[in-house]
Amino acid sequence: MNHIRINSTNASRRTFIATGTALFAASSALTIAWCGSMSAMHDMPMPGGWSMSMMWMRMPGQSWPGSAAEFLGMWLVMMVAMMLPSLLPSLWRHRQLAGAANVSYPGWMAVQMGGAYFCVWMLFGAIAFFVGTTMATLEMQLPWLARAVPVAIGATVMIAGGLQFSAWKAHRLACCRALPRCCDALAIDARAAWRSGIRLGMHCVHCCFGLTLVLLVIGVMDLRAMVLVTAAISAERLAPVGQRVARFTGAVMLAAGVVLTVRAVIA
Repeated sequence: MNHIRINSTNASRRTFIATGTALFAASSALTIAWCGSMSAMHDMPMPGGWSMSMMWMRMPGQSWPGSAAEFLGMWLVMMVAMMLPSLLPSLWRHRQLAGAANVSYPGWMAVQMGGAYFCVWMLFGAIAFFVGTTMATLEMQLPWLARAVPVAIGATVMIAGGLQFSAWKAHRLACCRALPRCCDALAIDARAAWRSGIRLGMHCVHCCFGLTLVLLVIGVMDLRAMVLVTAAISAERLAPVGQRVARFTGAVMLAAGVVLTVRAVIA
């Protein structure tokens, strides 16, 4: 019986890994395609020597709900590509618990948990779209505000870097790293799966806030920035020395923020 159970677990693990890999590959391919299509569009030159991405502006003939839907669709695909590597251990743990509790479809519990998790990130994306489009509108109307943007970007990157050294970040990161083990106390049903996903999503949004903010101000469709942020999030969540990774990332962000600020001041 133990041999059969081990074989079943191994088969489930292989299926889980294959499914996760396929989803990551598909979302990454779509994200790269979106980045390519956005880079083909000319950004709008702004006072202060920088250019505004067209993603924060409504296209001619496009409604605001249509623009928001397009952004959120892109945002969801991008979040799946960025967050799935660090999310998979939690999903697998929940799937294991569901299987041990003899749930009829344990994989479905993991799917529901993942769905709830990405719903939280979709809410964050909706807030980011509202703030981003509001700021874009103001920057096009107020030249003095547009000229201040390069300095504000550098300052934002520095603040986000400093946040990586804070006790708040350390606490949030510890919560994210511990959640896969804390799932043991949860009941295994659909409601519990959604609660687990929402709780994990909230912790993740808080923990990744600084890194995500840097991605938004540097360029949410900048593929290089996206890869670096994904690597940083995955490393600080999964590496044995996650806190050290977070501090190293913070040091890099602080240095980058200083460079961006100095460039903006002397430009």
